[in-house]
Amino acid sequence: MARREAGGMGGSGGTAVKGARRPEVRLPPLEQFAGGELEPDGDYDGLEFREADFAGQDGGGARFMDCALTGCALDETRLQHARVLDSVLTGLRGVGTDLAEATLRDVEVVDARLGGAQLHGAVLERVVVRGGKIDYLNLRAARLKDVVFESCVLVEPDFGGARLERVEFVDCVLKEADLTAAVLKDVDLRAAAELGIARGVDRLAGAVISPAQLVDLAPVLAAEMGIRVEG
Repeated sequence: MARREAGGMGGSGGTAVKGARRPEVRLPPLEQFAGGELEPDGDYDGLEFREADFAGQDGGGARFMDCALTGCALDETRLQHARVLDSVLTGLRGVGTDLAEATLRDVEVVDARLGGAQLHGAVLERVVVRGGKIDYLNLRAARLKDVVFESCVLVEPDFGGARLERVEFVDCVLKEADLTAAVLKDVDLRAAAELGIARGVDRLAGAVISPAQLVDLAPVLAAEMGIRVEG
C-alpha cells in the first residue's frame, strides 16, 4: 500500500496537473418533505429530506434539485437514471443502493456509509465526496469529471472502463481499487492517504503519483510488466 509522505503534494518540481473544480452549492430556504414513498420520475425541488427511510423504494428517473438529504436510509433503493443537481447529501446510509446511469452534478456527499452502491454508467460532474466509508462502490463505465474524494475510505472501488478527468484523491484511503480499462486524465493521487491498486495499474497513464507511491507500487508495476525481481 502506498502512503502519502509527510509534507503533502510531492517534490519541489511538481507535475502540472489540472485541479478539479469543486461544486459551490448554495441551497435556498427549503421546505420539509411531506413524507410518503419516492415516486418513479418524481420531481423534487427545494426540499429537505431528514431521517427518511427510503429502503426498497423506487425513485427511478426522479429529479432532485436544490435538495438536502440528511440521515436518510437507502437500503436497496432504486434510483436508476435519477438526476441529483445542486444538492447536499449528508449521512446517507444503505446497502445495495442502485444509482445506475444516474447523474450527479454540483453535489456534496458528506459522511456517507454505503455498501455495494451501484453507479455503473453514472455521470458525476463537480462532485465532492467528503468523509465516510463506501465499500464495493461500482463505478464501471461511469464518467467522472471534476470530482474530489476527500478524507473518505473507499474499499475495493471498481472503476473498470470508467473515464476520470480532473479527479483528486485528498487524504483518501483507496483500498484494492480496480482500474481495468479505465481512462485517466489529470487524476491526482499524490495526496491519497493510502493507495492500493488491485488491477489495472497499467491504466495509471494520465495520473500523477508521488515518488513514495511509485516505490510502493513498484512490485505491482513489475508484475504487470512481467518483470522478475530477484535478490
